[in-house]
Amino acid sequence: MAIDGLFLYNIQQKLNAYTPCKIGKIQNISDEEILIHLHTRNEGNQKLVINVHSNTNRVYIANFIPGIQPEPSNFVMVLRKLCSQAIVESFEQVGYDRILCLHLSCRNEFQDLVKYNLYIELMGKYANMILVKNGIIQDALKRIPVYENAKRFIHPGAKYIAPAQPEKKNPFEIQNVDLDQSLVKQIYGFSPLLSNEFIYRIQSCENYNEILNELVSSNTLYIYQKDFHCIELKHLNEIPKIYTIMEGLNHLYEEDEQKKRIKEQYGDIIRTVDKEKTKQIKKLPKLEQALEDGKDYKKYQEYGDLIFAYMYQINKEKTIVLPSFETNEDVKIPIDMRFDLKTNANKYYQKYHKMKRSLVILEEQIEQCKEDIEYYTQLEEQLQHCTVFDAGEIREELIKQRVLMPKKENKRKKKSNKPNVLHLVLEDCEIYVGKNNIQNNYVTHQVSRKNDLWFHVKDYHGSHVLLKSDHFTEFQIRLCAQLAAYYSKGKDSSSVPVDYCLISQIKKVPGSKIGFVTMKSNKTIYIDPDESKLLEIIKQYQVK
Repeated sequence: MAIDGLFLYNIQQKLNAYTPCKIGKIQNISDEEILIHLHTRNEGNQKLVINVHSNTNRVYIANFIPGIQPEPSNFVMVLRKLCSQAIVESFEQVGYDRILCLHLSCRNEFQDLVKYNLYIELMGKYANMILVKNGIIQDALKRIPVYENAKRFIHPGAKYIAPAQPEKKNPFEIQNVDLDQSLVKQIYGFSPLLSNEFIYRIQSCENYNEILNELVSSNTLYIYQKDFHCIELKHLNEIPKIYTIMEGLNHLYEEDEQKKRIKEQYGDIIRTVDKEKTKQIKKLPKLEQALEDGKDYKKYQEYGDLIFAYMYQINKEKTIVLPSFETNEDVKIPIDMRFDLKTNANKYYQKYHKMKRSLVILEEQIEQCKEDIEYYTQLEEQLQHCTVFDAGEIREELIKQRVLMPKKENKRKKKSNKPNVLHLVLEDCEIYVGKNNIQNNYVTHQVSRKNDLWFHVKDYHGSHVLLKSDHFTEFQIRLCAQLAAYYSKGKDSSSVPVDYCLISQIKKVPGSKIGFVTMKSNKTIYIDPDESKLLEIIKQYQVK
C-alpha cells in the first residue's frame, strides 16, 4: 500500500506549518533516501526524510535517524552545491496527485536570487526526486533515458514534464458520488483502498464531506496488517496500531528498511561473515579426516623396529613381509628402493614422530575451527536483527580480528567511544542490552558492578542483558529475561530458557574472542517473548 493523493494532501498541510524554513545539512540515509535538515522559526530544527524506494516511498518529519551513509550520492552533492542554505518557501501538492513540490529560493555565487523546484514523486516504482530550475531539469536521483520511458525523459538539461493525469473531479468540489463505480476513476487523490472505505461509509449513511474533513484534518496514522492510512479503515474490520502521522510514517517500514540500509552500507560484512563461515565448515571435515588418518601413527614405529630387527636377514624389495612382535601376524612394509634398509627405518621413525606431534596440533586446529564456526554463526544471527549502528560496530570487531581491512575514515566524523547499547531507565531500575559482541563486552565488563544481575538465553547465541537495581523484583527479572530471549534466535519460540546470575559469577573464557563468557553458577527462568509488549516498553523507557 502506497501513499495516495489525499493522504499526501494531509502531509503537505503539516509540512507547510514549518515554512518558511532554511535548509541546513543534506545527507544520504540510503541510496534512495535523503535527509534534509530544516531550521524553522518556531519549531526548532526538524529532520525531513524523503524516501523514494519503490515499495516504501514517503515523505515525513523524523524524530530519530538510524544512520547516515558516509559517502554522499551524486544527487546529494548537486543539492548541496545548488540548494545549501536555501529557503523553503512552501510545500505544494501538484494537482492532488502523489507529487509534492518544494519551492526553494537561494543565492548563487554572484548573490543573485535563484528559484528552484524540488519535485518529490511518490509513485511506486516510478518514485523519484527531481531538481528543476525554470522548467529545466538540473538533476534527478534516478535518471531515466528515452529508451526506458519515451514519454518522460528525465535527465539534466531536459524539460520537466509532470506525469499525465486523466480528467477527474476535484475532491473538494463534489456534489454527487456514483457508488456504482470506483472513486479512483471519478475523483483526484483516491486510491482503491480509500475508495472502498468511502463507499463503505457512505453506504453506512455517513456524509462524503464529513469523511473528507476527517481525513484532511487527521493527525493519526492507522496501521493495519497490510494497509495504512490517516483515516480509520472501518471496512477492513481489523484492529489497527495507532500512531501520530509523522511517528507512524517513521515506524512504518522500519524493520525492512533497516535490512536494506545494512545491505547497502555494510554488504561487505554480510558477505565476509558468510564467506568465513563457509570456509571453516569446509575445513572442519578435512581436519577431522586428517586426525582420523593420523591415529595409526604407531604402525610407523613398528615398521622401523621390524626393519632394524631383521635388517641382516632380509633382502631389499619394494614390499617386505615380517611377523609382528605383538601378534606374530604378517606385516607388509613398503620400501623406498632409492635408499638402504637402515635409511628406510629411520624415515619411518621420522614419520612416526612427525605424525605424533601433528595429532596435538590437529586437535587444536579442530577445536579452533569449531569455535570459529560458532563465532561466525553468532555474527550471522546478530546481523539479522541489528541496526545500522550495530552493523558498524560489527565491522570494527572484524577489523580488530583482521578479517576485514579498515576503510578510509572521514576525518570530520566524530567517533563515539561508547557502543550503541540499548539502555532502558525505569522507575526502580536500569537495564542494558548488548546486541553484538562489542556491546556485550561493554555491558558485561565495563558497565556492570558485582551486585548487578546478568541474563543470557540458554543454548542460543544472544544478547547480554544487565539489570541494575537496589532490589530485584519478579517484574524486573521477567522483563530482562524477555529482552534476552527476544534478542536471540529463540525470539519466536515459547518457554525459552534464560540463565541469570550475579555479575560476580561471570568469568571470561581465556583465549576466546570478545564477548564470550562462562558462569560459575546460575538460575534458569522459562519465558515467552511478547514482542508487542517489549517494543512498547522500549519505546517508552529507552534512553537515546
